[in-house]
Amino acid sequence: MDSIITVSSLVKVFANQKALEDVNFNVGHGEIFGFLGPSGSGKTTTIKILTGQLHPTDGKAEVFGVPTSALNSPYYRKKFGVLTDNSGLYERLSIFDNLKLYCDLYDVPVRRIDEALDMVNLKAEQKKIVSKLSKGMLQRVLLARTLLHEPDLLFLDEPTAALDPANSQHIHEGLRQLNAKGTTIFLTTHDMQEAEDLCDRVALLNKGRVQLLDQPKALRRQFSDATVTVELRDGRAIILSTGPEAAETMHTHMVNNEVAAIYTNEPTLGDIFVEVTGRELI
Repeated sequence: MDSIITVSSLVKVFANQKALEDVNFNVGHGEIFGFLGPSGSGKTTTIKILTGQLHPTDGKAEVFGVPTSALNSPYYRKKFGVLTDNSGLYERLSIFDNLKLYCDLYDVPVRRIDEALDMVNLKAEQKKIVSKLSKGMLQRVLLARTLLHEPDLLFLDEPTAALDPANSQHIHEGLRQLNAKGTTIFLTTHDMQEAEDLCDRVALLNKGRVQLLDQPKALRRQFSDATVTVELRDGRAIILSTGPEAAETMHTHMVNNEVAAIYTNEPTLGDIFVEVTGRELI
């Protein structure tokens, strides 16, 4: 898979303190890539470098095959979208009028407004004035604005941080649809369940360094203790290894119709992060 993002030995220093230190990863075309870590780990700094808002102190960062310093040109600005915590909305205008201004700026047909608002579950609210919106609704308007021009590459910095579970799920489905059309998504989050639900691969970032990088399923298997829990109908729960030595015990319980449920004891991404870094995801 060709890379749409390439990062090599990336370093960023603020006032003699390293925010990023020797960061390396690639993101393939059409991938949903999760960049995960707690607040202050360097996630937002990485997005700002990858979108040309900050210059790296050292190392290489390329997007679309060019250095990130080239991304401020109109040609590249139309190829990617960015959602951060910076609003930039006109508070006295309606949701629709805010998005229409963006359509005019990016030569996007106005019909895209309904499609984008539908993806964030705001189609029925488009006449509301921005100053009257809740924090969660503002977040969804910003996301709709980011989706309007159907970018080749989408940077999302904590896109569902202020949202309830129902709206988060709705947005996840919209992102999957956008990705199915070919949009690559670079997602930062400290919500490990969101990462497991959406991402093809994840990088675990801690104190400016990538500690692990792989598919979520592969990471869970890597840190698994190779056991399963068997819940029996009488209420007991037994833990068995996944090796051949436990096969006879499992067979006996199943033949006697005693098994109510079986599940593996793989850790979550959050469990793995704590084990590797010793830090909680807060």
